[in-house]
Amino acid sequence: MTDYLTLLSYGPDGWGDEIVSGILITVSLGIATLPFGLVLGFFLALGINSKEKTIQTSAKIFTTIFRGLPELLTLFIVYYGGQILINLLFQKVLGTQIEVNSFVAGMIALSFVFASYSSEVFLSAFKGINQGQYEGAFALGLSWGRTMRLVIIPQLIKLALPGLSNLWLIMLKETSLVSVIGLADTMRQTGLAARNTKEAFLFFSIACLIYLILTFISSVGLEWIEKRVRRGEVRT
Repeated sequence: MTDYLTLLSYGPDGWGDEIVSGILITVSLGIATLPFGLVLGFFLALGINSKEKTIQTSAKIFTTIFRGLPELLTLFIVYYGGQILINLLFQKVLGTQIEVNSFVAGMIALSFVFASYSSEVFLSAFKGINQGQYEGAFALGLSWGRTMRLVIIPQLIKLALPGLSNLWLIMLKETSLVSVIGLADTMRQTGLAARNTKEAFLFFSIACLIYLILTFISSVGLEWIEKRVRRGEVRT
């Protein structure tokens, strides 16, 4: 037990500080990814519902690609492919090369995947809103933008929240994939600790516990948000 406590302690003899920094990276990546994925997913849903054929087709192609590709492959394409494209651009303009940040690459890749799935959730939510809501808002003289902001989006959030909550929990676990491109997240730090100390069971058990705790905290927070969003509804 003493040896285990030493391994999990802070300082040169323990891995506690590395694991905590990994947790912060995991949480930061998830929180940074969420707004981009939500906004992009919302606009993809609008695009699929659009009467403009080009916009509709483009949105469908995007969602089909990133729902069809394995998340790990998407991460590799964004990280290595993005690095090639950016370096080509910088080489031509500035005559220099840069290295793509693994955190940014992970955020972009996960945002694309999250947006592709969340667009389906938003599409289902849009179908749950009666067409009369739009017609009534337009009859009152509201513009399309004000109609969306004041009438549609508040209802959309209520309808989409359960599905989006599940996607958030999935994405939180998928942040572990970024360890393969060198980002020092929870999975990478516990993996390094396991290899260096030969205590694989201990550190991978710690990783399991960390993800379970993060999932539990998220579930509690999402349940609170859902109650707040649905407050004032008439219960039958």
